[in-house]
Amino acid sequence: MNSISVQLYSVRNEMAIDIAATLRRVADIGYRSAEAYGFVDRVHEYREARRVSGLNISSGHASLLEASDPVATFEAAEAVGITTVIEPGLGGDKWESRESVEGLAARLNELAVRGADYGLRIGYHNHWWELAEIEGTPALEIFAAALDERVILEVDTYWAEVGGVSAAALLERLGSRVTHIHVKDGPLTRDNKAQLPAGAGQAPVEAILAAAPEAVRVVEFDDYDGDVFEGIATSLGYLQKCA
Repeated sequence: MNSISVQLYSVRNEMAIDIAATLRRVADIGYRSAEAYGFVDRVHEYREARRVSGLNISSGHASLLEASDPVATFEAAEAVGITTVIEPGLGGDKWESRESVEGLAARLNELAVRGADYGLRIGYHNHWWELAEIEGTPALEIFAAALDERVILEVDTYWAEVGGVSAAALLERLGSRVTHIHVKDGPLTRDNKAQLPAGAGQAPVEAILAAAPEAVRVVEFDDYDGDVFEGIATSLGYLQKCA
């Protein structure tokens, strides 16, 4: 069965109150893995929550490209047990020229070398704006072509579709570079509140999963108009049936 995880940003309101209780509830739903966010300033809480919940937290989001010094992030990841640190994204103005995009790739390449000293893989997560075209090619693909082979990608498949690119075709083109995918559904608009559990909207989720058979499936909601725990439970059930 493919590995299934959940981005804890989805339950950020509950995380702000009690990390341990939130992770226990996520584990009770049936998840065995989770993807961290905001872990750099909450290392001890994350470590305890991981212990009491039994969840594996091998990947996490943290700002790297605009960090003055990434060492604190690397040390926090190492302490929590995270092995893949993923830049959650930079704004649209960074993706408007080839020079800027290739400059971001060069910076991430440097960070990957430094991260390796801590046993870490470094990656990037997209939104819709990275799919805007530069000279006829999506900026994200220009970025990928300039990355060192050790840098991974976490493709947010919903935002790829919103950006006007077939997520399944994108995944096929990027190939093994993609080790994680964010899976969510909805009407394929920028309205976060309209997002739905996997299989309940217009995203071609089955084709997406087939295009990245080895990638970790990470359930995520940028926002959710309902009980988010019910939402992540529904997505988990759908993905388990697709496995």
